Amino acid sequence: MALPVARKLRSDDVLAALAELFVTRGPPAQIRSDNGPEFIATAVQQWLAQIGVKTLYIAPRSPWENGYCESFNGSLRDELPGGEIFYSLAEARILIEAWRRHYNTVRPHSSLGYRPPAPEAVPSPVSPSGSASLHLRPTLAIKASMH
Repeated sequence: MALPVARKLRSDDVLAALAELFVTRGPPAQIRSDNGPEFIATAVQQWLAQIGVKTLYIAPRSPWENGYCESFNGSLRDELPGGEIFYSLAEARILIEAWRRHYNTVRPHSSLGYRPPAPEAVPSPVSPSGSASLHLRPTLAIKASMH
């Protein structure tokens, strides 16, 4: 639902992303995350407790406890154009956001009968190829190639 991009994510970044999601989608009953310092920070824990969201942390070195997240992370690594090298933070933000939108609105998911989780209301001008590779709209492709 959100992929904040920065050289280093802090608890303030987590709070900002979660606040935006909670305003638009409502707070969930619980959040599962790893034990990274940005997630276990006192400010994050207190804020989530104040609004009634429970925290479920996976045990260190136990990625199988959060299979959905690990599957998503694997898809992100495998499918994002350019792999791990970005020439600027702006380029990373544009490409990662384009991929996130594609993942949620176009990319087929086997667990959903090869349909996207939230299909676009307007059909994409790019004809579907049946693969899970990223197809940027022409306007996004132009923006994504700019630095």
